Amino acid sequence: MKNLLLIFLFTISFCGYSQEDAWVYFKDKPNAQSYLDNPLTMLTQRALDRRTAQGIPLNVNDTPIEQSYIDQITAASGIEIKAKSKWLNCLHIRGSQTDINALLSLSFVNYVHFADNNLNSKMAVQNQFASVNKQLDVQTTFNYGNSNNQIEMLNGHLLHQANYTGGGKIIAVLDSGFTGVSTIIPFNRMFNNGLYLGGYNYVARNTDVFSTHNHGTMTLSCMVGYVDGQLVGTAPDAAYYLFITEDVSGENPVEESNWVEAAEEADRLGVDIISTSLGYFDYDNPNYSHSYSDMTGNSAFASQGANIAFSKGMIVVASAGNSGSSSEPHIGVPAEATNVLAVGAVKFDRTYAAFSSIGPSFDGRIKPDVMAKGQSTTLSNTTGTITTASGTSFSCPVMAGMIASFWQAVPSLTNQQVVDFVKQSSDRFSNPNAQYGYGIPDFQIALDNVLLANNQSQKSSFVIFPNPSQNQIAIRFSNSFSNVTLVVYNNLGQLVFKNNDVQSDDSINLEAINSGVYFYKITSDNVIQTGKIIKE
Repeated sequence: MKNLLLIFLFTISFCGYSQEDAWVYFKDKPNAQSYLDNPLTMLTQRALDRRTAQGIPLNVNDTPIEQSYIDQITAASGIEIKAKSKWLNCLHIRGSQTDINALLSLSFVNYVHFADNNLNSKMAVQNQFASVNKQLDVQTTFNYGNSNNQIEMLNGHLLHQANYTGGGKIIAVLDSGFTGVSTIIPFNRMFNNGLYLGGYNYVARNTDVFSTHNHGTMTLSCMVGYVDGQLVGTAPDAAYYLFITEDVSGENPVEESNWVEAAEEADRLGVDIISTSLGYFDYDNPNYSHSYSDMTGNSAFASQGANIAFSKGMIVVASAGNSGSSSEPHIGVPAEATNVLAVGAVKFDRTYAAFSSIGPSFDGRIKPDVMAKGQSTTLSNTTGTITTASGTSFSCPVMAGMIASFWQAVPSLTNQQVVDFVKQSSDRFSNPNAQYGYGIPDFQIALDNVLLANNQSQKSSFVIFPNPSQNQIAIRFSNSFSNVTLVVYNNLGQLVFKNNDVQSDDSINLEAINSGVYFYKITSDNVIQTGKIIKE
């Protein structure tokens, strides 16, 4: 089955493989500190701002791969570089088993991991990555037409009426191609309002994204498509980057590497949400395929990348898969990742769509996480005709767009808080199961819950004084708070001050910090408060 998560089948044949796919991992990044000292050389200001707002410090996996290492691998005999990942400090390569193993003689190579697990030494130890807990004052009124069911099912129309339509949020769509998007009517509003920010084709290694395949066109239309009286996407005022990571000519693990590379670029550009209707389980070479026992949250390459994307402050929304009626009905990669919001499919009447992949993950986690309409979803095809199609490919972007609209309404929330409130609003939150996960979210309930929590916290919030300040500040809070920590970041997202044991009204010395505007984050158990400090 093709890993575009739309309902259709492909017949694929193969006759043997003389070349192998593998990842070569490096030991270090010798120039990492120079990038950490000058973060705008590797990340945009918007990316730094997103991290600062969520209290996420920079670390070594933000820095590029050492170029001299890439050059030496490029020069190695019989080796072709297919993709790279700075987060995982590795290259996806192709070559003979002998030529790939020869790379182990290079002093900077840590280890090689073959896509065919039978070729891997039992002594090889992969890097471990810690878990982090194939989209105005005047009310807005849309004529949804047949798309009303998929939006009203989530109470998304109520957020739209309050003018929460995704404005100010950026979504990256990772897919197979976006044929017709630049010319057909349902996307005119996106271009006319400057909401298309750019894109890249990681398969062809060029900027042509408006070709190749129709799948991304359909998924994108679920979020930003607009034809009055026929189709309104769930985030019609969000901005979008479009990335092609899926090679429709066949199934190969390089697509996972393309996916991670695109996610890294999304992070660099300051994207808030990744919507991806792609999934990986079986490959043309069966030796490369995943098994259910691999679905442990952080084993597959794309799942590792998705978890790191979450650790950078983004929300990754992925299709659960369309294997619910097959002999292997479980969710695939990267939906199975620990910190990915996996979206399954329901029908118009909120009942389970039989094709939707099920949980749990192999290690027993609840998957899918949530559900949205994926059977007979209203969308645009490549001619601009408004039609319907089925698959978790479409429940994913319906959900991703609503998350953008919700996050616009509550911009102070971290990505983890957004995901938590969405899950908690779902109709099966107290009784999740393998088909529905936590169920269908109600975004009005989620918004109400945030406002209620904010009202409760305001009764006993933290007060910083004086602010502006010179060298000394204090924080006042009630004795109901314990384990109070203060961290301060500059506008590049760099940690400049930390106090792990703040006491109410005690003097805190900021003499070592230069004058300027800084961002603070105060935490106490499950309470978080963020804001700005001005140092005179």
